[in-house]
Amino acid sequence: MASRREEQQAETRLKVMRLISQNPEMTSRQVADEVGISNGSAYYVLTALVEKGFVKLGNFKKNPRKGQYAYLLTPKGIREKSLLTHSFIERKRQEFEGLKTEISVLEEEAGLAPEATPVSQGKKKS
Repeated sequence: MASRREEQQAETRLKVMRLISQNPEMTSRQVADEVGISNGSAYYVLTALVEKGFVKLGNFKKNPRKGQYAYLLTPKGIREKSLLTHSFIERKRQEFEGLKTEISVLEEEAGLAPEATPVSQGKKKS
């Protein structure tokens, strides 16, 4: 089972991969702002993704600012994004089930649980 820190790191990687798959021309600063992490963290995540072969870094050929790059998911990166997405969904489903159970218990303790609706047995005619 993954630690909470590992889960957060995986979630950050997934967010970054989703962002750059939607907009490969994002700067690391824009990625940081969208994901809610520092610029240094965004740079670290992007660099790690490039080093692992999940993301390819390319220059814009037609861009007058040749210093601008595009982050492109590689086939390996697309696979990793899919695996991260699957893990994320499973983790959130488990959290959801746990929350539903906790809410039910709390509602019962507070006397807020919805009472079973009585089954109607037909109307009496007057």
